[in-house]
Amino acid sequence: MKTFIYPGSFDPVTNGHMDIIERASKICDKLFVAVLISHSKQPLFSMEERVSLLKRAVSHCDNVEVECFSGLLVDYVAQKNAKVIIKGLRAVSDFEYELQMALLNQKMAPDIETLFMMSNINYSFLSSSMVKELAKYGGNIKGLVPECIEEDVLRKFKK
Repeated sequence: MKTFIYPGSFDPVTNGHMDIIERASKICDKLFVAVLISHSKQPLFSMEERVSLLKRAVSHCDNVEVECFSGLLVDYVAQKNAKVIIKGLRAVSDFEYELQMALLNQKMAPDIETLFMMSNINYSFLSSSMVKELAKYGGNIKGLVPECIEEDVLRKFKK
């Protein structure tokens, strides 16, 4: 059974994330979307909210499961008996950082591979930070996040 892990903060999940999730789910038997519990970042959405938003967004993907994790990614990957980490790349700047992380992960766990997936050109500019900035100032986020969570993102800034 081919099990892949797609880690991230997903604060919030974007259509760029969804593109990677949907494409990755087609080349594996099981895809875990692993929401990182980060102690260095102050997310807009709580862990529970991010997991809930993702679960709604991926409900049409039969082989995708959403979980949260903390600690080392390679430990989580091993716990799930996976051998592949999926990373989405939008630009060269993403590649530099992700390459360093992939090499470090490979050093710690040589049997785990990192698979880089280029983002769809329609989402190559898109980030969670941009979505939050747009929503904060009343901008239109239609087409940037899954339709099923648009109101949740906008509501977060109406408080």
